[in-house]
Formats: sequence, C-alpha cells, structure tokens
Amino acid sequence: MNRAITILLLPFLIVVGVLLMASLYIVDVREKALVMRFGEVVEVREDPGIGFKVPFIDNVVRYDARILGIPTPPMEVTPLDDRRLVVDAFARWQITDVVQFRRATAAGGVQFAQQRLADIVTNAIRQVLGSVPSTMVLSDDRTPLMNQIRDLARQNAEALGVRVIDVRLTRTDLPEQNLNATYARMRAEREREAADEIARGGEAAQRVRDAADRTVVELTSEARKKAEIVRGEADARRNAIYAAAFGRDPEFFAFTRSMTSYERALKGENSSLVIQPEGEFFDYLRSDGADRANPVPVASSAASSVVLGENAATDETSTEDTVPPSETNREGQPLGENAGVTLTPMPESLSSPPQSESAVPAPAPAN
Repeated sequence: MNRAITILLLPFLIVVGVLLMASLYIVDVREKALVMRFGEVVEVREDPGIGFKVPFIDNVVRYDARILGIPTPPMEVTPLDDRRLVVDAFARWQITDVVQFRRATAAGGVQFAQQRLADIVTNAIRQVLGSVPSTMVLSDDRTPLMNQIRDLARQNAEALGVRVIDVRLTRTDLPEQNLNATYARMRAEREREAADEIARGGEAAQRVRDAADRTVVELTSEARKKAEIVRGEADARRNAIYAAAFGRDPEFFAFTRSMTSYERALKGENSSLVIQPEGEFFDYLRSDGADRANPVPVASSAASSVVLGENAATDETSTEDTVPPSETNREGQPLGENAGVTLTPMPESLSSPPQSESAVPAPAPAN
C-alpha cells in the first residue's frame, strides 16, 4: 500500500518541482529585469533577489544595469572655418527607464540601442564642432565642447530610456591628404620665426659690439690724450730744468752739447769723418774749457742731501730745500694738473739762477 502511494506521489512531486522551478527567477545586482506576459510588461525588477512569475506564460527579459561604453567610428567634420578634421569619440551611457528602453528597442536590446546611440552621438559631434573654428577643436582645453556634445546627445537619447553620462573626443586630426601640406606650412612658419630670432639676436650682438668698440676708442683716445698731456708737460718740465741748469753756466752747456755731439758722431761705425783737427768741433778735445767756466754761486751743500721718492725718510742730515714747480701750461694751470699728475718739487739748487753778477771771481786762465 505504501509502495503504491509512493509511486503515485513521485510524479506529482516531480511536476510540482518543475512548476516551482519555472516560477522562480533570480535578478543579479548587475541587472534589471522585466516580466513579460504576452508581450506586455507585468512587473519591473530593478532590485536584486528572487522573484516569482507564472510558469510557461510569463517571460523574464534582463538588461545590463551597469555603465556601458560605445566608441564612434572616425568621421570627417567641417568646422566653422571650412577646415576638415577627422574626429572620433567615446561615449558612456546607462539604462535608466527599463520599460521605455524595452518599448524603444523591442527585441533588439542593448545592441540596437548602441547603434541608435552611435548615430545620436555622431550627429551631436557634427553639430557642435561645425559651429566653432578648428583652432578651438585642436586646442588643449576641449572640455566645453565635449560638455556641449554630451548635453545634446543626452537630450536626444531620452526617448530611448537611457542617459548619456559622458562623451570624450579621443582624436582630432587633419585628413591624411592635408597633413603634409599642414606640416610644411608649420615648418615654414617655425623657420621664419627662427630666422627672425636669429636676425634680432645678430642685431643685438652688433649693437653690443659697436658699443664696445666705441667705448674702446673713447677710452683709448682719452688715455692717449692724457698720455700726450703728461708727456708734453713732462717735456716742458724737463726743458725747463735743462734750461735752468744750463743757464747757470753757458760754458757748461756748450761742453755738454759738445760731448753729446762727440758721442753721436764718433761711434766707429762704417761712416767716415774728414775734418781738420784745428776746427771748432774739436775744441773740447784739446781743452776742457775750465778757463771759460763762469758758474753761478750756490749755497754750501755740505750738510744737505737730495731726497728723492715719495717714501724717503729724513735722518740726521738735513734735506736740501725745494721749491714748488712754477711752470704752467697755456691755460695758466700748473703742469700735469689736467692729467691728474702732480710734479715733484724741484730742488732749489736747480732753480733759475739769480740775475745779479756772481761774487765769485773767475778762475785764472791756464798757462
């Protein structure tokens, strides 16, 4: 009896299990589900979990609830300045209204929606990029343009029950046939800018060189001027000292000039000199001229010494009295003042001799 009951209940339990399994469905956290009955939506399940349906009558349609991506194929767009560009983009979208999405795509599902969205995004790209110049499209900051494309695509995709989250331009290039010409133009512009920079640099360098040369000429001229002033005033000072020294005794002056002439004439080189020895030229070879000397009297200098140099020290012997230089230039200024040179005072013994006759008797003539 029990065996018969078991045999009769077994098929019933199998049927009940099959019906129970057919009436249950599970919605994943990454999905959204629609329960369809004869083509009509009877239930929408967006929360994960277990659901129930009428077995063999209701049908469960599942859609991806995650954020999906769709790339657009490369397309040529014409910006406002009629310069063609090759552009492609990438869009992110998500299903927001499952019922509306089902009505818009029918059995096509996500694949059909991606085709529709690709057309929507492409049209939005053409519309936005066609209203701006190419320089804005090729610039580094294209965020405002991408936001405009996103907003326009989002507005046109509302009928599909989806939401366009973001649109990004991945490439904006010139067409292949225009790249070479564009590169050549860019290269020419850069070469022109480089030539301008080189020319400006050369001009600046030439100005610096000219200024340096002018400065050198000015400094050299000024130094030469001062040197000539110092040399001329020194020569005047020297001549004054010579004149003062030679003026003290004309005979000494004549003797000195004769010695200088002998030194220059009698060098023993290849030149020959033919002259009578009794001539005036050889007077000081026959006599030293002491009988004709008439020196000016000078104060005793036994206890005096000449101190030369700026740092000479004074010891127990007294220094010889000095007198400041009295020679002046054409402007009446002391010699050396224009060139910043201070002349050394002249010893009193070399100053101009007094005009009175000497009190010292002339030496007796030699026998």
